[in-house]
Amino acid sequence: MADTLTFPITLPREFITLLGSPAQAAVTAREYILLGLCLEDRISGGKAAELLGLTRRGFLSLLARKGIDYFRLTPGEWAEEAALVNDWNPPLG
Repeated sequence: MADTLTFPITLPREFITLLGSPAQAAVTAREYILLGLCLEDRISGGKAAELLGLTRRGFLSLLARKGIDYFRLTPGEWAEEAALVNDWNPPLG
């Protein structure tokens, strides 16, 4: 990334101790900032993956490791999706 900005973040020493090192704390903070922006729908999953230097599969793996659902649909949205799938591929029997 050619156009970058570095800024200090003050964190309790315990936070750094839990993550192992200041470098690891910086990596984790960056991940969570981008994941948060994605969860708030301020950036897409694809953009978050790009900024993290991950493939789509790597991004999905990161979400899984962090316990974050990628598909966030309401029950009604799930029902619509299921209906579309059933219309496209009717159940056998």
